Amino acid sequence: MLGKVQPAYFPCVFGAGGGEALDGKVVLERFSALAEEIRRATGNARTPEQVAEGFVEIAVGNMANAIKHISVQRGHDVTEYTLCCFGGAAGQHACLVADALAMTRVFIHPFAGVLSAYGMGLADQTAMREKSIEVRLEGASRAVLEEELERLACAAREELLAQGVSDERMRVVRRVHLRYEGTDSALVVLFGTLGEMLGQFESAYRKQFSFLMPGKALIVEAVSVEAIGAGESPPETEVAGRASEAPAAIDRARMFTGGTWHDTPVYRREELGAGARLDGPAVIAEANATTVVEPGWRAEVTRLGHLVLERAVARERRTALGTQADPVMLEIFNNLYMSIAEQMGLRLQNTAYSVNIKERLDFSCALFDVEGNLIANAPHMPVHLGSMGESIRTVMRENAGTMKPGNVYVLNAPYNGGTHLPDVTVITPVFDRAGREILFYVGSRGHHADIGGITPGSMPPDSKTVDEEGVLIDNFLLVEEGRMREQETIALLSSGRYPARNVQQNIADLRAQVAANEKGVQELRRMVEHFGLEVVRAYMRHVQDNAEASVRRVLGVLKDGAFEFPLDNGAAVRVRIRISADRRSASIDFTGTSAQLPDNFNAPKAVAMAAVLYVFRTLVDDEIPLNAGCLKPLEVIVPEGCMLNPRYPAAVVAGNVETSQCITDCLYGALGVMAASQGTMNNFTFGNDRYQYYETIAGGSGAGPGFAGADVVQTHMTNSRLTDPEILEWRFPVLLESFSIRLGSGGKGHWRGGHGAVRRVRFLEPMTAAILSGHRLLRPHGMAGGEPGQPGRNWIRRSGGGISELGPNDKAEMQAGDTFVIETPGGGGWGPSD
Repeated sequence: MLGKVQPAYFPCVFGAGGGEALDGKVVLERFSALAEEIRRATGNARTPEQVAEGFVEIAVGNMANAIKHISVQRGHDVTEYTLCCFGGAAGQHACLVADALAMTRVFIHPFAGVLSAYGMGLADQTAMREKSIEVRLEGASRAVLEEELERLACAAREELLAQGVSDERMRVVRRVHLRYEGTDSALVVLFGTLGEMLGQFESAYRKQFSFLMPGKALIVEAVSVEAIGAGESPPETEVAGRASEAPAAIDRARMFTGGTWHDTPVYRREELGAGARLDGPAVIAEANATTVVEPGWRAEVTRLGHLVLERAVARERRTALGTQADPVMLEIFNNLYMSIAEQMGLRLQNTAYSVNIKERLDFSCALFDVEGNLIANAPHMPVHLGSMGESIRTVMRENAGTMKPGNVYVLNAPYNGGTHLPDVTVITPVFDRAGREILFYVGSRGHHADIGGITPGSMPPDSKTVDEEGVLIDNFLLVEEGRMREQETIALLSSGRYPARNVQQNIADLRAQVAANEKGVQELRRMVEHFGLEVVRAYMRHVQDNAEASVRRVLGVLKDGAFEFPLDNGAAVRVRIRISADRRSASIDFTGTSAQLPDNFNAPKAVAMAAVLYVFRTLVDDEIPLNAGCLKPLEVIVPEGCMLNPRYPAAVVAGNVETSQCITDCLYGALGVMAASQGTMNNFTFGNDRYQYYETIAGGSGAGPGFAGADVVQTHMTNSRLTDPEILEWRFPVLLESFSIRLGSGGKGHWRGGHGAVRRVRFLEPMTAAILSGHRLLRPHGMAGGEPGQPGRNWIRRSGGGISELGPNDKAEMQAGDTFVIETPGGGGWGPSD
């Protein structure tokens, strides 16, 4: 219908007999009906062609974001590369995808439509060998590496020889896997002199992580070889040249692109000789593919028949779209904002030091507008979602008029948008290129393995004040005009009655958060350069308005409700939800919740807001970024001085991880949506002055109308994963004995609650271990006649054979051979059992 695929030049492969042509008429009929449906539902009068192109634009944006995802993950800047096309449809979108990636060259092989199959037939044969080494990279180690590489090379060559690959067709590539001492991320470099390997490593590390760690020793984690038997590919034949660089078209067609119709020449690829040049717009048809040369692009045929497409005219910036949001552009910007936050997360994961961030993914990254409103939060940790905005506004308020380009701020204060002290937030203002105006803010929040406090891991089960939970950081200048204030930061982390135990680990993770923010800064600036500042700002408003409208639609089908959720410690969270008469807004009132507690189950108000934001976002079926707009239809009442809005210096470490889960289940209960999930994060910490470790352990999720609960899954306000067993046992003196499903722990019902887990960790040397958990005394509730799930249990099997029972929030001294056992709760069931 858009004219980019011409039925007259497309193979007849459709219909029952596989011999019918494309039917352009039925396509037009279907899109005309869809355009009319859109007009009736929204009042937006779009032509069928505009509707179809909208789908193409969204698809192009998704393809571009997927390419960014895998390239950013590996530290590559795609703008420096050529886009290579695979598949018959790739050439139809190649120019548009390249534009979305700011790439200026596209390569299309003569067999692009069947390139995967063609490549398999011509592929090299390879044999690989790898061996762990774990030695420092220094002069004396080079001989060891050379010897091991030669041994591996001989084994790989023998494998290929046995497959019939001749020796003259074979080559061997030798590689070394290097990492900084004390980190887990190894980068692969070619074996060479010490200077060559160091240079390769630093170049790759700087590209991927944006900084180096001078003074750190390099560790050879492993060596590897790859023996390659060259494929017996036939020589590529040259195509005949043409006297004219501008060949004659075989036809002309109307093509709709860029919002308008174009009179477009059509060419057959097999009739294009070497040196032929075509200016877009143009359509190049062939048996296995179609290539569209968009306006502003030029195609040239090489002597081997390859098509090379290059940007001939600089890309035009989009103009502001006004106050009326375009639905296609809204979807594109939704995806773009989320993609930037996700790219920040990849940078943070790759550059972090602690297993908490690198392995467990206990972090969140987000974008904010110039007023500090959340625009997009990647789907990282829900408990961080609604609270980071207050941290941004704290930095804005406390540094008004003094912020400069290159400044980065850090805080963890629970009374200024923080959640609990281990969650450290790094905030970067995004200035324009000239450094005069702040355009946006970006933030990353990571759970540090230790921030001080009375127990290793900074999750004490028995803290009474926030000072016992670690070092409190409130609006600290971390980076000043591009220079990290490392010594000042070390002094801060080393201060107070209970300082951080591993300051260098904190510094390394802070560097990673700064690097993640810088990725957000770069991508936002690229977005501004591509679309223009006014468009980007307009769509920051539009995505919030769209989220607000989505939540208001949900409110139209909800009913008033109330719920009381008791905790093991005797406190209770109470909520009443009132839907307004016009069904367009709601009041969420926590009046009646227990007063501020003497223990650490108090939750900062930011945590309560995060839970509300999370719950109402999950009720929206549309794929929208979670942002501040979701809260606009909601009035949230949290009385000051209650356990959900405590006064300094209340202890809050459990409020973030435990009380947040209670709030979530309480809200779902009031709305009648689902039974309780395990209602806890099962926070397990252990350590000493040398080691500090923290993890949360999955349990059962609650059932609901039409679905059973899931077994052993992280639920609601946590989205972290467990450390890989090999990494856990490599980095810490423990042994993971088992991790299994706790059968029978899910609540019975027409829809069963999910089962919890049993996790056994054996200690290999003395350490302090602590557990901070819930639903050890009370069972997670069922709903609509469903039974509650089983409560959890914490206990220790001593090396001498005895058993030590532990409470919901407890700590113990572990000796070598002792095993800490955690049984997590099951979720509640829904409906009476059949």
